[in-house]
Amino acid sequence: MGKALASLFILFSFFSISVFAQHRTSKAVFIRRAGHQFMLGNTPWYYVGANYWYGPYLGLQNDKKKSLLRLRKELDFLKANGITNLRVLAGVEGSGQINGVKRVEPPLQPQQGVFDDRQLKGLDLLLYEMDKRNMKAVIFLSNNWEWSGGFLQYLNWNGILATPDMKRKLNWDELRDYTSKFYSCTSCMQAYYKQAEHIITRTNTITGKKYSNDPVIMSWELANEPRPMRPSANGDYIKWISQAAAFIRSLDKNHLITAGHEGEQATDGDLPLYEQVHADTNIDYLTIHIWPKNWGWFKASTFEQDTGAVMNNTMAYIKKHEQVAEKLNKPLVIEEFGLPRDGQSYSVMAGTTIRDRYYHLYLEEWQKNKATNGVVAGLNFWSFAGEGRPIPGQIFWKQGDDYMGDPPMEEQGLNSVFDCDSSTWRVITSFTKQ
Repeated sequence: MGKALASLFILFSFFSISVFAQHRTSKAVFIRRAGHQFMLGNTPWYYVGANYWYGPYLGLQNDKKKSLLRLRKELDFLKANGITNLRVLAGVEGSGQINGVKRVEPPLQPQQGVFDDRQLKGLDLLLYEMDKRNMKAVIFLSNNWEWSGGFLQYLNWNGILATPDMKRKLNWDELRDYTSKFYSCTSCMQAYYKQAEHIITRTNTITGKKYSNDPVIMSWELANEPRPMRPSANGDYIKWISQAAAFIRSLDKNHLITAGHEGEQATDGDLPLYEQVHADTNIDYLTIHIWPKNWGWFKASTFEQDTGAVMNNTMAYIKKHEQVAEKLNKPLVIEEFGLPRDGQSYSVMAGTTIRDRYYHLYLEEWQKNKATNGVVAGLNFWSFAGEGRPIPGQIFWKQGDDYMGDPPMEEQGLNSVFDCDSSTWRVITSFTKQ
């Protein structure tokens, strides 16, 4: 019995050392920018990726074995289908009800300035597993929107947004008024910087590698969709983006930095403002997000008939921002785009005919840029849901439900791409496998 255990221990130790040595001798290199292109070594890098915000949260589930199995299977699935980049959430600020919805839990920062590092072990795990599959991560450090706490939580912690108002559902004008104050709230921004520093200077508990030295990370993103929200906040907004990017650069010279911007839609049509913030020397590349449903490009009752207009508006939006990227000589990433399933259904049984055509539009534009060394360097569709499935008859997420691509404040199944959406994956792989 003793010899058997000793042999098993030696075998396990050898395996562990071999895996660690393989990790240490990885030939992975940092993604860098050369003019309007990303470079992987000396080769231009054009990628197709996915939004996978919940990836770090799978490793934090109560059933560790089940959640680890799901994480590995989903990463294997993505890799097999040519997905090489994942955009993920670093951590949640605060807990409980916010803007009328239940936010993601558990929080990285349960109280201002207090961090629960157990919640970053999920990100450690994700980066470790991505490294084994030669994938790259874009990590956003906070959120303009409520579903992960974000700016509203900082405003609450610093006395700008009262707790009763934070918990109730704000109307659009109220939400704009409150969120716009983040950029003039010095204590809010200082708290944001503290969390950013806490994450960026972390050492991965699995690999022993500092995040700032980990080439699995492609870039740090200031926040998910930071908007000035009100034109009166534009000046403070521009200043914050510049200062936040410079602060991140002071902590990490290895990784790219981007704002997480949606494009001119986020600045009330002010394209020069979009150009100004991306002209900053510490912002390495431009991003845009495109949401036809949210932006009123089609009506629910005439979804199919409006498809032509949606396609035309989408291409016009992309081209407009391509011109800005060309002027600034920086890459452009279309890092969020999505469309509902046929019939506006949330069921995985519903078809994705219109969505598949829509995805083809983006992939074709990406392919053209890849072939001509153009500025559109990457795509991240919104959003991968893997093995997660909506619960029939239940619209919104509840604690204990499967994480999916749709965050808690959105209808579960609205924009998610599941592993069983075979027609969508055929469209994607028709480009990624070339």
